[in-house]
Amino acid sequence: LLEELKALAKQVGIRVREEKLLREVGYRVRSGSCRVHDQDMVFLDRDQSATERIEILVDELTRRNIDTAQLSPSVRRVLGRGASR
Repeated sequence: LLEELKALAKQVGIRVREEKLLREVGYRVRSGSCRVHDQDMVFLDRDQSATERIEILVDELTRRNIDTAQLSPSVRRVLGRGASR
């Protein structure tokens, strides 16, 4: 499911990077979206569970107008739940 969501993000123009987000004293880094040089990006912390990474991608993807007709039933289901929050 995570891989399908990452592929969908790529299709709609979102670059997804999975990295170990460092935590230092004085600041807290979290997974999430941003724009870098006119490119939409989502950073996912590799130390988070797959469920947490899926939730972050679903949150970002439900903000977009996505045609769900060609998606797998499981991706449609999680995007539908995300949109209803």
